Amino acid sequence: MCRNVRLFLFLIASLFGLIQFNKIVINIKNNNMKLEISIPTELKEIKLSQYQAFLKIAKDNDDEEFLNQKMVQIFCNIDLKNVAEIRFKDVLEITASLSKMFNVTSHRFINRFKLGGVEFGFIPELEEMTFGEYTDLDSYIGDWDNMHKAMAVLYRPITKKGLNNTYEIEKYNGSITYSDVMKHAPLDVVFGANVFFYSLGNELLKSTMIYLENNKEMRTILQQHNLENDGVGTVQSMQSLKETLQDLIELPSYRLTNV
Repeated sequence: MCRNVRLFLFLIASLFGLIQFNKIVINIKNNNMKLEISIPTELKEIKLSQYQAFLKIAKDNDDEEFLNQKMVQIFCNIDLKNVAEIRFKDVLEITASLSKMFNVTSHRFINRFKLGGVEFGFIPELEEMTFGEYTDLDSYIGDWDNMHKAMAVLYRPITKKGLNNTYEIEKYNGSITYSDVMKHAPLDVVFGANVFFYSLGNELLKSTMIYLENNKEMRTILQQHNLENDGVGTVQSMQSLKETLQDLIELPSYRLTNV
């Protein structure tokens, strides 16, 4: 099935409500206007594209009132002009509810999920990652504007299922194949994948530090190399690595705004 057909079927499924989530629906009456708002209560109810849209707006904007309005507009899928008609206290209640959802401190890694009736699976064996997958992922994973492309590298349709929840996924043919589809990926899956990679990187760095601290021969080699090149000793280099490790351990904040 070609890429365009898959994307078309997914969009049709979305249009006819085949992809549904549990939401709180409230009715707001103001100035003789009745507005029904669906407020997401879980990250899985928010699309990656919505989060990307909000981050782009919030990046260079410190106007809290405006950001609160954009939060309601983007995550509750209503027109900005309608947000302006909502009572101020109601906007604060809605944004408080959304902020609480985003302030979850832990994110579970999800290796399989469905979009438009298609089940996507995380790369089963990272050590078997191809050069193309690695270089593309390295280019996209740290950039939220391109996170849908990173997700298209990490997750692809499952083509075969085996015993003990094992599976195989579609061969990688470039991130463009599913990057548009991944804009609809649920945010809990996206956050879980990001935390997984931060954790993996932390463990690798910790293991490297322990190895260097316990391996006298390697420390000597590194020290000689450092002195020949820039005069910086092993102790200083290791301290720099430790500081880098501490920075990596601090996961990025997913808090959207203070309410």
